[in-house]
Amino acid sequence: MSALVKGETGEWEIVIGLEIHAQIIANSKLFSGSATDFGAEPNTQVSMVDAAMPGMLPVLNEKCVEQAVRTGLGLNAEIMRTSIFARKNYFYPDLPQGYQISQFEDPIVGKGVIEIDLPDGTVKEIGITRLHLEQDAGKSVHDQHPKKSFVDLNRSGCALMEIVSEPDIRGPEEAVAYISKIRMILRYLETCNGNMDEGSMRADVNVSVRKPGDELGTRAEIKNVNSLKAVHQAIDFEVERQIELIEDGGEVVQETRLWDPAKNETRSMRSKEEAHDYRYFPDPDLLPLVLEEKYIEDIKATLPELPDQKKHRFMGDYSLNLYDASILIAERSRAEFFETVANDNDAKLAANWVINELLGALNKDEKKLEQSPISAKNLGGLIALISDNTISGKIAKDVFAEMYASGKEANAIVEEKGLKQVTDTGAIEKIVDEVIAENPDNLAKYKNGKVQLLGFFVGQVMKKSQGKANPKMVNDILKGKLD
Repeated sequence: MSALVKGETGEWEIVIGLEIHAQIIANSKLFSGSATDFGAEPNTQVSMVDAAMPGMLPVLNEKCVEQAVRTGLGLNAEIMRTSIFARKNYFYPDLPQGYQISQFEDPIVGKGVIEIDLPDGTVKEIGITRLHLEQDAGKSVHDQHPKKSFVDLNRSGCALMEIVSEPDIRGPEEAVAYISKIRMILRYLETCNGNMDEGSMRADVNVSVRKPGDELGTRAEIKNVNSLKAVHQAIDFEVERQIELIEDGGEVVQETRLWDPAKNETRSMRSKEEAHDYRYFPDPDLLPLVLEEKYIEDIKATLPELPDQKKHRFMGDYSLNLYDASILIAERSRAEFFETVANDNDAKLAANWVINELLGALNKDEKKLEQSPISAKNLGGLIALISDNTISGKIAKDVFAEMYASGKEANAIVEEKGLKQVTDTGAIEKIVDEVIAENPDNLAKYKNGKVQLLGFFVGQVMKKSQGKANPKMVNDILKGKLD
């Protein structure tokens, strides 16, 4: 669906803002020493603080602060020197305190900007409004008993970064590209694992529609969407629902909605609270968080090369196109793998073999790059053999298949199977003469102007040489003799 959508009354513009909740990679929670391992037995990672026992005081986890600052720097955002923790009051069965410790007026990270790469090859900037720290709630479990719900507090108190975008996103494709880029940056920085299926990264999607050029429309928020596919589907549904509602004379209500993947629809959950409904006030148990310049600079010095920097470098240093560079930087490990393969090799050839052959084979087998039977060094060795004409591109595919099956080096397979390319002019000429002698009819047709038969002769020579003859030399020698 494009940014402009046709309705009964003409075109509508989609306006989207996203709130991404990313669980921080840290050994313990935001205000307690409890573990944060995913998949632990229910209620086995809960301290007195997480369970909100009377008299328990929160103690801020410095690692979580460092990870938030690191993420802010990765989002090209302003790091606030002073931030304040506030209590956000609301009642959920899985929120033991009856409030969530979050940040409201004074977040740890201010405005930033990131680039997103769109399917049509264009690049767009999306503004970041803020990033604030907050603790997660627990989890209500509804499928363990026919009449009762259970509460698992393992997640209660886990450190979250809420990353809020400006309403700059104009359609489901842009929303998916934005979430993908945020996830990529977090993984490069190692501040969140980005596993949406585990709930360690999830998105609240704010959707509204308006006539082009009008004021912003009333938005509905779709809560806790946990896959890229679901984000796309939820936006598609919600846009259609809102346009139909307005065109039928109704009004969009500001509310929180849920995405139901079984029915492929959003449905109303509750009317959307405004900030005053939460009765925010500074948490009396926590002092303002004050960051020194040196602390921020020390974190900045440890940042890795980030996805966009890497993408621009790959396009500049290796002359790769945007599409190939974008695929190679999608994971930090993939980019590093490619650079090892490209070392002292033709970079475009290296990119082609990594993307099309290796990633294609791994994808077919549902394997990750870390499980590849071919190491980066060994794939580089195969490309070197193609580049120096030891083997042809066609034979290289057979060698690759053998490497993938056995894990052996390319050189060893080429030696073992006698696959070296024939570049001896005399040997190739001998085969060419034999092929011409064996095909007098086609020779006559070629001489009479049927020049497309050159391909037939090339094929016969390659067949007779078992694919080992250098194709360029075969072409040159054949042309010389036939003409």
